[in-house]
Amino acid sequence: QVQFVESGGGVVQPGGSLRLSCVASGSMNSLYAVGWYRQAPGMQRELVAHITSRDDTTIYPDSVKGRFTISRDDAKNTVYLQMNNLKPEDTAVYYCHGIPGNYWGQGTQVTVSS
Repeated sequence: QVQFVESGGGVVQPGGSLRLSCVASGSMNSLYAVGWYRQAPGMQRELVAHITSRDDTTIYPDSVKGRFTISRDDAKNTVYLQMNNLKPEDTAVYYCHGIPGNYWGQGTQVTVSS
């Protein structure tokens, strides 16, 4: 069983940066991969970044490629999401997710607004 706690969200102006953190209660090495998802009001939850445990392979959708970077620190059981050049359309609740097991965190709100 793995539990995630996300933090680092907030309000930022367009063009700004935020770094989200996702701390796992158990060892992340038991997971095949950890990802960050986001959900805006009225929209489906979508993947924004994914990193595998074995070889740190990363995946990003085109909407965030070049702006977002996912990384992991196994010693701290933490996965990070560095978000740069934020846009108003990045506004959403951001969730941490682990597989197998389909573990979800409670989410952290990111608002990009001038």
